[in-house]
Amino acid sequence: MRVCGMRQGVSVTVSAADRLRLEAVVANRNSPQKHVWRARIVLLTGDGLGTVEIMRQAGKSKTAVWRWQERFMTAGVAGLLRDKTRPSRIPPLGREVIDRVLALTREDPPGEATHWTAAAMAQAVGISVSSVQRIWRSHGLQPHRVRQFKLSHDPEFVPKLRDIVGLYVDPPAHAIVLSVDEKSQIQALDRTQPGLPLKPGRCGTMTHDYKRHGTTTLFAALDVLDGRVIGRCMQRHRHQEFIRFLNTIEAEIPAGKIIHVILDNYAPHKHPKVRAWLDRHPRFVFHYTPTSASWLNAVEGFFAKLTKRRLKRGVFRSIVDLQSAINRFLDATTTQSPSPGPPIPTKSSSPSSAGIKRWIQSTRSTTVRKRRMVLTTRRVPKGSTAARSRAACSGDLQLPMFERSPSYPL
Repeated sequence: MRVCGMRQGVSVTVSAADRLRLEAVVANRNSPQKHVWRARIVLLTGDGLGTVEIMRQAGKSKTAVWRWQERFMTAGVAGLLRDKTRPSRIPPLGREVIDRVLALTREDPPGEATHWTAAAMAQAVGISVSSVQRIWRSHGLQPHRVRQFKLSHDPEFVPKLRDIVGLYVDPPAHAIVLSVDEKSQIQALDRTQPGLPLKPGRCGTMTHDYKRHGTTTLFAALDVLDGRVIGRCMQRHRHQEFIRFLNTIEAEIPAGKIIHVILDNYAPHKHPKVRAWLDRHPRFVFHYTPTSASWLNAVEGFFAKLTKRRLKRGVFRSIVDLQSAINRFLDATTTQSPSPGPPIPTKSSSPSSAGIKRWIQSTRSTTVRKRRMVLTTRRVPKGSTAARSRAACSGDLQLPMFERSPSYPL
């Protein structure tokens, strides 16, 4: 239908398809009211009513009637169902303001502050806090965050890394690889009030303050092949306790097997009495991680699991309760985990193996290439390793000599 004469030079055409859509909008109870009265204006226009009558029935002003008649003529029914984009009442920030915020963010803030805050930047530049946050977000700046790092300066970092990763990826035959460390100062914490249990819509609760009933130290040795953990709790973590734990390992491991122990550079691990104990137990071979590289020790993953799943939310009223809980967790971890326990660097599963491979390749030119390398970091006189191994294995089993090239596949 074509209707002319609403205004000078204005004509409105309402087709049958458009009328059906407009009537559906008016009849739909879920339609927004602004869409309903816009559709009614066009329908009344299509019925041939004048502007005054349309104003009376729609309850809108003359300018509103004319506006939506023109919108329908230019954009059709879809133009009635959306509003035009309007410019903001606040002009956008100029490029010079954005550049100034970015420049100041990379500089030290005034005064004794160490980093910029959104409020401080807004006051310095003269814009709103939300504008500062929007600029930082769009440019990926986070002045409130900082990432910590630690680089190892061990001159023997590459050989030690290859040695340890080689033990993880390809454990030697007729030998056991143990990742050994101690988790010291484990606190027996008891809450001042009982917490509330978990229920729908509310998480479990526990008091912020606590009662401290002492500490204990867990010595743990993780078998990297089958995930078995040998653990023992002691009150202190000196070289005396470490030697007692080594005796525990000696009793647990069957005779006739070489024991490769991966451990960090903690002082009791290198105590003269510990070295003397090693001389008396020739089947033990120590492999020290590089300095500031305890992440190479696989037992750290077990300690993290112990902390998250048993200690963090635990309530312990005495050291005996704490040690009993740790021992039960050790037993459950050993019996309920048929597959190898901790994630160790492998070619396919470890996300860090690619990084280790790239790092080794980048430093290959600075290392000494050896065709054969014995996997040990102990300094012993020439020829004494084989003699010690023969003594440990009753003459039937010698200390394996493992070929490790500098380009060992990871």
